[in-house]
Amino acid sequence: MKGLYFLIIFSTTLLFFSCKKEVVLSDYSLRGAVFGTTYKITYLNAATNYQKEIDSLFLKMNNSLSTYIPNSAISKINKGDTTVVVDDYFVEVFKKSKRIFKETHGYFDPTVGNLVNAWGFGPKNIKRDLTDEEVRKEMQFVGLQMVTLKNNQIKKKYNQIYLDFNSIAKGYGIDVVARFLEKQNIHNYLVEIGGEIRTKGLKEENKPWVVKLVDPINTETGFKKINLSNKSMATSGNYRKFRITDSGKKFVHTINPITGLATESNLLSASVIASLDCADVDAYATAFMAMGLEKTKSFLKNNPQLKVVLLYINKENKLEEFSNYTYD
Repeated sequence: MKGLYFLIIFSTTLLFFSCKKEVVLSDYSLRGAVFGTTYKITYLNAATNYQKEIDSLFLKMNNSLSTYIPNSAISKINKGDTTVVVDDYFVEVFKKSKRIFKETHGYFDPTVGNLVNAWGFGPKNIKRDLTDEEVRKEMQFVGLQMVTLKNNQIKKKYNQIYLDFNSIAKGYGIDVVARFLEKQNIHNYLVEIGGEIRTKGLKEENKPWVVKLVDPINTETGFKKINLSNKSMATSGNYRKFRITDSGKKFVHTINPITGLATESNLLSASVIASLDCADVDAYATAFMAMGLEKTKSFLKNNPQLKVVLLYINKENKLEEFSNYTYD
């Protein structure tokens, strides 16, 4: 199956002349690695390269939210340290997660971390099959309603509850960078981390930020265009992160927090587009992968602000697409 690919074009340097002095304004394109993937940040008509400042923001977020860093705040909490005082990054992600957990009736749930680890998709890198009894044992520690935040400290009903914000962290990292750029009076930008995107304003020549998606159903027709100006987009899928056992069983990284299983729904990928924070669409995309097609379609009826491109396997075992987005 072909996934969704992005083509983004940017360029140019401008000169601005004031009465007092010459100010050089450039269109910057920054690249680097973060959160186990890569980032690309484009912003226009600016006098400063903010690479160092942005990398510093990423470091702070990692020290707060990364389960791959042993001494991060979340790692300490997962180890049972009840004295940790969390920062504003952690507080915002926790509160967003609580809200979307309730909205999706538990299909988005960061407390599924123990099962992510047990199925072999977390930092512990354990790769084995789980018995039904083992799944049931881990499921007693799944449920964000069992975790509270008071005075910037996390309280867990059970010490074994393991928090994992990886399904919202990329989107949130994008939001942090976007807010930083806006504080610098930069209002035309595109921020992308690992395929998740947020934009504002326009690119050069006052053109909209357009993302081109490869059409996996009708490859001969080429690309579909999505106008992402002033929007966020996130994609979740199981076509890259999975493992197959010696017996031929396939397990995917999107763990269903309702069942505790690492088996696929009929959705292969979910792309969510909205004029919301990228953290929000990132979380919704994860929830939809666990929900499957029909539950996602029902959810969308009550949330028309969310636009989606869903790839799924139909009853004839053929690839199909469902979308409520009007292509440009």
